[in-house]
Amino acid sequence: MGITNQLIFDFKADLSSIPIPERLNNPFGTKIPKVARIAAEEFQEFIAKESQSWDYDFAKLNGKMFGILVVQKQDKSYGYLGTNSGRTAEDESCRQFVPSIFDAAADDYFLDKGMAVLAKITDEINATRDAVEVEALKERRKKKSFGLQEQLFSHYDFLNVGGKQRNIVDVFANSTHGRPPSAAGECAAPKLLQYAFEHNLKPIALAEFWWGNSLKNKERKHKVFYPACKNKCRPILEFMLDDAGLYERANPDLI
Repeated sequence: MGITNQLIFDFKADLSSIPIPERLNNPFGTKIPKVARIAAEEFQEFIAKESQSWDYDFAKLNGKMFGILVVQKQDKSYGYLGTNSGRTAEDESCRQFVPSIFDAAADDYFLDKGMAVLAKITDEINATRDAVEVEALKERRKKKSFGLQEQLFSHYDFLNVGGKQRNIVDVFANSTHGRPPSAAGECAAPKLLQYAFEHNLKPIALAEFWWGNSLKNKERKHKVFYPACKNKCRPILEFMLDDAGLYERANPDLI
């Protein structure tokens, strides 16, 4: 499968007889446009082949959510973007996905360094038998973790379709959630839309699906499509698509 400029996957299928939506489908709905299903099937073929060389065993570990976004390029042709939800170890395969909005090199790799400090404190806790010292170490770890999370949030700035930018803390402050949950901003849909807006690509159709083993609660099944999550994604996506006319909030598919 060829990849053209800006990480865009070229369609293998002939789209000449496929209806192209005028508006982006509702990210929180269940209707998946045909062109998005075609893109998802092609992306699944890519995952099946490329994941054999990834440092992640889908046969033994939990599966992951993946997503595609069909886009219209500046020359009016169509392609699609693909990525996974969550963070994935960097390798040649994953570099073909739309990357995280967060730059791992930010502030001299503060996240990697901070996680190393937390791991060291955890080792100290496990090696300590004095109850008072254990509690002190746990409190130290808690404060360090909170500070690291706050610093991480400061690096998540989202673009919306109108070109406005807003930090994730402000996005959630204006919602009923109040505060962003851990890993907010790492789901597939926000990453895909962010990349599209940054590179002047028009969003056409969106789809997210599960790939691999089900979770213990069996809520996710291999290759099945799922709406964007409400807890982590809804405030972000509503900001990103605000007043765009891209989708109807009153759509009966809205969860």
